Amino acid sequence: MSQAIQNPARLASGVVPGRLTPDQLAANFVDVAPPLDRHEARVAADRCYFCHDAPCITACPTSIDIPLFIRQIATGTPDAAAMTIFHANILGGMCARVCPTEQLCEGACVRMEAEGQPVEIGALQRYATDGLMAQDAHPFRRAAPTGKRVAVVGAGPAGLAAAHRLAAKGHEVSIYEARPKPGGLNEYGIASYKAVDGFAQAEVDWLMGIGGITLRHDQALGRDITIAALQADYDAVFLGMGLGGVNALRAEGEDRRHVLDAVSFIRDLRQASDLGTLPVGRDVVVIGGGMTAVDAAVQARLLGAENVSIVYRRGQDRMGASRHEQDHATASGVRIICNAAPVAVHGNGAVTEVEFAYTTDGPDGLVLTEDRFRLRADQVFRAIGQRLDGAPDALTLEGGKIAVSGPGRTTLDGVWAGGDCAAGGDDLTVTAVAEGRDAAEDIDARLTGRPSEIPG
Repeated sequence: MSQAIQNPARLASGVVPGRLTPDQLAANFVDVAPPLDRHEARVAADRCYFCHDAPCITACPTSIDIPLFIRQIATGTPDAAAMTIFHANILGGMCARVCPTEQLCEGACVRMEAEGQPVEIGALQRYATDGLMAQDAHPFRRAAPTGKRVAVVGAGPAGLAAAHRLAAKGHEVSIYEARPKPGGLNEYGIASYKAVDGFAQAEVDWLMGIGGITLRHDQALGRDITIAALQADYDAVFLGMGLGGVNALRAEGEDRRHVLDAVSFIRDLRQASDLGTLPVGRDVVVIGGGMTAVDAAVQARLLGAENVSIVYRRGQDRMGASRHEQDHATASGVRIICNAAPVAVHGNGAVTEVEFAYTTDGPDGLVLTEDRFRLRADQVFRAIGQRLDGAPDALTLEGGKIAVSGPGRTTLDGVWAGGDCAAGGDDLTVTAVAEGRDAAEDIDARLTGRPSEIPG
């Protein structure tokens, strides 16, 4: 991060825009992991052992045949590699950018165990998928029309994966999306430096190239559409609307000004045409321990915040953010404080301090001790998880999410669900893609009698 102070707003107190110059902001928000060139990709591919019963495949939620696509890169056929990826994961381009590969495929790589340095699976996946997506034609063709119609609620990773698979099977698909743009968390909820140059929308446009998919914006379940109406008009319904609500801190004074949701901050940043217009505090505190907390904290720092702290209520080993993401945060100048929970937000109208209590894990769960401390803060971001709001009464819930069995079947006949709104997932893009894909296969089998092609 550039540290030069070239404008008066750099150290201004309060929440103000323009802490950094346009050149500094541009330098801070470049692609965090630039793509491999052809030579780099061939060298990286040559490190793969092409294992039989490869553990990296098992570790991938979409079960991509990783040794096969890497061998295809190594033999000079990256387009074939891309097709291997896309057959399993149609959002393989975004997943190559945002997947916690160090916890999934790369973490399981035998090179990691032997040498501490895995094959660069994520970078190789991006190399292959970016190359094929840059070509004019969509690589998949639709099957013969079935005459069946399917409604998909939510144009996030789960909904898009389901829609593409269903369209490929010959069904007519209508996606109902509550927001002005499709993409879900890929568009609104990840750090800008992970998917630069409008990649999320470019990927959606590319995916829609298969045809047979109609996208309807500003259509929210419960407000503009109902499950009953969709069931009456369509042969099947898939729910992939994600999580709309944000959990509260439950701390005294959290309604003070400049105490915000981290997801809203990331959304506004992702949609901003000029980063210099975004207000950010000088002393920023992010409460939470997941990927959203890290993304919010790092981006606040990149916008020019002087002091940024992540505070998490449990130990660092319990944080939802991967160790790679934690290290990225600290390398960006973010301080991570663990075993502390907020008890009060102080200030006169706007936040000026957050009071925390140190915590211990007891036999009955988390315990707040009497040992307290305060952090100066002119801006606070809540990143303590999201919740499902407005779930239809006809659906059974489990742990606050839609209960599902098998490949996304809900308790309501003819309705499937997947992604963050469904119980049992791990809130990852790649898992949402797998759930949308598998539900689509199950829907197709129900509608046509064809055997399901769910991997594994």
